[in-house]
Amino acid sequence: MAKLYFKYGAMGSSKTAQALITKFNYEERDMKVWLIKPAVDKRDGADIIQSRIGLSAVCEPIGTEDDIFHMYQVDHGDIDVIIADECQFFTEAHVDALRRIVDECNIPVLCFGLRTDFLCHLFTGSRRLFEVADSIAEIKTICSCGAKATVNARLDGDMNVVTEGAQVMLGGNDCYLAMCHKCWQKKINEQKNK
Repeated sequence: MAKLYFKYGAMGSSKTAQALITKFNYEERDMKVWLIKPAVDKRDGADIIQSRIGLSAVCEPIGTEDDIFHMYQVDHGDIDVIIADECQFFTEAHVDALRRIVDECNIPVLCFGLRTDFLCHLFTGSRRLFEVADSIAEIKTICSCGAKATVNARLDGDMNVVTEGAQVMLGGNDCYLAMCHKCWQKKINEQKNK
């Protein structure tokens, strides 16, 4: 029986690397993988998924208006598994389409992504995955203090924590730092007191 999996973690927790390793494991067993990501993520190219440790693979970008269920039926009916990266950027309809593929087509779907944004608010795709996924697992990483990191702190050019702005701002280690909530709040308070 296929399941919908959501594997989430803070920035730097190796989500993308794990997605690509999972892809490799399926393909090593001669299984066909449909690797997808939201089209909004163009950091490494429109159709590339790349991890910080250098693993990469070609994927299919999913636009906001794309019907994933229809795409599966028309072009990908022979696949064995769907692996989705950066799934926090999916719409509710995208997640519901993935859920439908699991239920109606018995195809496992593994989603990797962030839980929350730089202000600790759920992303739309993540929220829907928490609501409908069969399996939810955290991929852990640590703050510089050694505690578990849960916050994706957005940084400006002076390494100050940003507390205003659009929810989606693509970036990597140059723009974000995984922190525990205590250190994040402490840094914000220190900045206010300057």
